[in-house]
Amino acid sequence: MTREATAGHISAAPAFAVVVDEWFDGERRRVGEATTLRVVDGRIADIERGDRGVELAGRGLPVFRGGFLMPGLVDAHVHLFLDGVSTDPEARAQHLRAPIERLLETARRNARRSLACGVTLVRDAGDRHGINHRIRAEATYAPSGLSEVRSAGCGIRAVKRYGAFMATEAGDDDEIRQAIVQRAADSDEIKLILTGLIDFEAGCVTDEPQFTVEQARLLVDTAHACGRRTFAHCSGPKGLEIAVAAGVDCIEHGFFLTPQIVERMARKRIAWTPTFGPVHFQWANAPALGWSSETADRLRRMLEEHARHLKLAVDGGVPVLLGTDAGSMGVAHGDAVFEEIDRYREAGLSLEQILAAATSTPRRLFGFEHVTLARGAPFDAVLLARSPFGDPDALRRPLRVWRPQRESSSATSD
Repeated sequence: MTREATAGHISAAPAFAVVVDEWFDGERRRVGEATTLRVVDGRIADIERGDRGVELAGRGLPVFRGGFLMPGLVDAHVHLFLDGVSTDPEARAQHLRAPIERLLETARRNARRSLACGVTLVRDAGDRHGINHRIRAEATYAPSGLSEVRSAGCGIRAVKRYGAFMATEAGDDDEIRQAIVQRAADSDEIKLILTGLIDFEAGCVTDEPQFTVEQARLLVDTAHACGRRTFAHCSGPKGLEIAVAAGVDCIEHGFFLTPQIVERMARKRIAWTPTFGPVHFQWANAPALGWSSETADRLRRMLEEHARHLKLAVDGGVPVLLGTDAGSMGVAHGDAVFEEIDRYREAGLSLEQILAAATSTPRRLFGFEHVTLARGAPFDAVLLARSPFGDPDALRRPLRVWRPQRESSSATSD
């Protein structure tokens, strides 16, 4: 059976029931006895203790059974138009020059793959073609077979700095304001490219931040005035200091955090999407990618430090989102979520904490009305054969996936 064949949708029947041995509502694990959830017109009409499957089936209601139910997973950082499976640098470079229709089909394939893995919502972190907006529109209706898409459109970078494939340039204050107002009209959030890439051989970010504190604060304040949250591509102490001082809503990647910066993030309620995936792939495949043993050791230390900061952040109250940076080299859409979950486990987080980071926490940050499985909430859920609390691999084999249908594909104000 293909991944695509496992995905179901709430439009299949106007009313049905789901009976499970245990479930996770997005914040708490519910165990002890079977639970019956009744769904009517795409929303949870009732949640009852006990197995009422036979009774409801006798009344003509379709009944689905499984060992575990949880909200649909969220991948809070992807690039849908990029193919993460490809690891050949030249092939990846050629892909960026491919015709728009080919890039669109790549994005559709990635959104289908994500949904089949139980990822019902992705936040696309930028592309300069606007493909993420187009896929967002196509994915509006659940029967599309695509994960729902939260789109940042095209990000903002400094002139002649890193990020051309996902952002356009803004120089002076007027250009920054204009860029934000333009993006706020059709983007769910505003993406800021604050730093460049990590130099793996040096083991640090070697270039200077793209924007000053004043410029970054102008970007954040203008976005907020337009009703949009901000998230920033950022690693390295210098860039992270600017991101926190400017008050961005979420930091992406965030390598080389310090305990002091984590404390300030917690105090200001700045969220964090750690994205272990790309760096872990480089470390796990260091010889094949041509890295020296010294560079591989630096990569290992970076990952260990990142894991320590993740645990510190969660324990300190930083809202942590699970995101993979899918589309990066070696980071495949859909399956990368399970790899990221493994990294969170290795960092010492409980499964409840991890599942919250992959379900309710991002939905809360995104301003969703409902962030857990509760009466009245849209039925956005994944059914598993067994509980992942007993069998971690159960997450990789969803029995059925339901995602909600939204009324509009356009960005909405908070």
